[in-house]
Amino acid sequence: MAFIDEIKAKAKSNKKTIILPESMDRRTFEAAAEILAEDIANIVIIGTEEECKKNSEGLDISKATIVDPKTNPKTEEYIDAFVELRKSKGMTKEEANKIFLDESNNNRYMFYACMMVKMGDGDGIVSGACHSTADTLRPSLQIIKTAPGTKLVSAFFVMVVPDCDMGENGVFVFGDCGLNQNPNPEELAAIAGSSAASFKQLVGKEPVVAMLSHSSMGSAKHDDVTKVVEATKLAKEQYPEFAIDGELQADAAIVPSVGSSKAPNSNVAGKANVLIFPDLDAGNIGYKLVQRLAKAEAYGPMCQGIAKPVNDLSRGCSAKDIVGVIAITAVQAQNN
Repeated sequence: MAFIDEIKAKAKSNKKTIILPESMDRRTFEAAAEILAEDIANIVIIGTEEECKKNSEGLDISKATIVDPKTNPKTEEYIDAFVELRKSKGMTKEEANKIFLDESNNNRYMFYACMMVKMGDGDGIVSGACHSTADTLRPSLQIIKTAPGTKLVSAFFVMVVPDCDMGENGVFVFGDCGLNQNPNPEELAAIAGSSAASFKQLVGKEPVVAMLSHSSMGSAKHDDVTKVVEATKLAKEQYPEFAIDGELQADAAIVPSVGSSKAPNSNVAGKANVLIFPDLDAGNIGYKLVQRLAKAEAYGPMCQGIAKPVNDLSRGCSAKDIVGVIAITAVQAQNN
């Protein structure tokens, strides 16, 4: 069974409610229609009846719940709870009303979605098809906040490469490809630990984590290499339950013959299924090259470290991509 089919089956086994705040984008409705037709999750779409009707024309979203903040009887309760949550930051009722209801705030639906999850009226959120990562994460961190024990909120992609015998039959987790610009060694180690845990949860197999660099086991000397070496040491100490090694070049990480040549004593080289990139430039470039050149499915950027699952989308995503991210979010919500 293909990776995404396995995810859909898991999601169906314990259905969760996923909130979609981007009713201004037709891709949202195309994805919602497919999710509902396959009975993968319960769907809540935030928006007015008019915009939902306009953007879903020709699609069956009759099983979705449409929530209009201006008419929903729970809106006042959400706003009061938000004021209480942010009162130490000087939040007032007037300002909260503007955040949730003023049409000049293009991100008001995302704030509303976060309050719905915070108040137990949803299990997860998928957004980002027409909003920035910052617009997705800022309300999440203000309202839902980080999970207990989280050192760093980071982002990963699940990459599914067709006709590939590397990784876990072509399935990889790439991190961080969407959030942290230039992580220091401590942050890079935290990304490795979170990404390994995400791989185990979603793929159901043991993660094998490679800390990537332009150097393999001391083949080059540079401050950038030193950062990865230090991160690897920290990750091994902090996450002894996972196989983690580095620094490794990409080919040494995933190609058995290259791994055995460049890092013969490594328990990861040539077998990695979780790839940790040294910075956001490398991660973003890497996932997009694999997606476009290898025709890989790319699901994400998925967020890790938030108290409830909130997942971002690439603004270049397709409706099919959104379906996959909704299914993954539903599976993540089963563990919350």
